[in-house]
Amino acid sequence: MSFDEEWSAARATAAAGVTMRLNQAPADPAPGGSGGPGGADLALDQDRIGAVGSEAYKLHTRLQTDGKHAATATAEAAGALTREGFASGAALLKAGNLWETQVKTLVAACATISNGLNYSLASHAKDEQQLHADFTASAIDKYLK
Repeated sequence: MSFDEEWSAARATAAAGVTMRLNQAPADPAPGGSGGPGGADLALDQDRIGAVGSEAYKLHTRLQTDGKHAATATAEAAGALTREGFASGAALLKAGNLWETQVKTLVAACATISNGLNYSLASHAKDEQQLHADFTASAIDKYLK
């Protein structure tokens, strides 16, 4: 079988698989699944999201201090090695700088996760309150007409 024939067969198989997945729905979706009878379109477990955000904040706080724990010793060792004429001094300094860059990246990522989840929870709560107010007003309006 040539490459072109094999490639065409693989594409046909993949296309058939995609079509089948798109044209079928699960017979009995799990609670909290995506759409379908008995399933919720969006499930937001505030306790779990809050716990993840809290852990991200804790990691952020610890990384800010613990991630820099060896910075001074590394810089001193790199300086001493360099003064003694060892090439490994420059390499150690480079490794220390790279470590510091990576720690800063992780700290920023943890802050982004924590802040994003906090925003999502607050935004969701605000949307829920607005929807409740809208539905309540709609029900009252229905009885007034």
